[in-house]
Amino acid sequence: MMNINGKKEFLFFSIMIFITLFLAACGNNNNASDPESTDDAVNTEKTGKTEVTLDSEKGEVTIPLGAKRIIAPFHEDALLALGITPVAKWAIGESLQFHLEDKLQDVPKLEWTLPLEQVLSHEPDLIILENNMENYEGTYEDYNKIAPTYVMTEKTTGDWRKQIEVFGQLLGMEEEAKQALTGYDDLVASAGKQLEEVIGDETVAAIWVIGGKFFVFEKDRHSADALYSEVGLHYPSFIESLGKATPEWNPISLEKLSELDADHVFLLAAEGEEGIETLENSEVWQSISAAQNNQVYILEDASSWTNKGLTASKKTIDAVLDTLVK
Repeated sequence: MMNINGKKEFLFFSIMIFITLFLAACGNNNNASDPESTDDAVNTEKTGKTEVTLDSEKGEVTIPLGAKRIIAPFHEDALLALGITPVAKWAIGESLQFHLEDKLQDVPKLEWTLPLEQVLSHEPDLIILENNMENYEGTYEDYNKIAPTYVMTEKTTGDWRKQIEVFGQLLGMEEEAKQALTGYDDLVASAGKQLEEVIGDETVAAIWVIGGKFFVFEKDRHSADALYSEVGLHYPSFIESLGKATPEWNPISLEKLSELDADHVFLLAAEGEEGIETLENSEVWQSISAAQNNQVYILEDASSWTNKGLTASKKTIDAVLDTLVK
């Protein structure tokens, strides 16, 4: 569910996390009070309109404005960009989008398959779904009986910028959407200048270390795309050789990592991760340029790196700035 093609990938790694890291259940209050802040309200007074008509995966649909209790499973990042707190958040058991938990910790969970009784219990007045509904337990008609339901197109599902624009239209918050994207572009421009001054054309790579395995980010994998294509960080020839990201994310062998020609390497690994010890004890790993120059950085939180969205991208960029710009 990392993106339109990555649902099985995220489920695989969620299960891996359960097995290898024994994640403790995250604090969650399923009886949290309903969000009542003005951040959750849709301002229909700006235009006087009471509904909006726009294209969707189900064709042209008309959605009432004024929703206050919104569900957009796995795409809460786009809601938060508009200042909206959803009435429930996506989850696979105890596995969450942890990079959003600083804003969603008190929001009750909604299982990723969207059981109808769970959806109904949250009393939504707007439901926003992905274009591929195969993993949902209900049909479009089922959810539409509970509340007005908008199904994103394939393009919107896979493009977080487009999501913010579309959500802005759905909620009568076009100006807020524009401001959110403009603010992000300003951050990208600033980050690019700072990093250019500090590391110039030196190359950067990132590796997710989990369960003793090593997953190298391709140039367009999750938030690495923001670092390379937007901020303008340079990637080494090793990353170029990996090509574009595919739905399947296969680990790289330790021997293959000896070819990693990056000047700077970010290792994303939970505390106590066995793969870090493996690298520290490996002559192969210690022979690469970044290790020899003490330019390998261990970050314990991989959650923003392994997602896409405004918050995910901002947190990933901030992590790089905090590490490299001193």
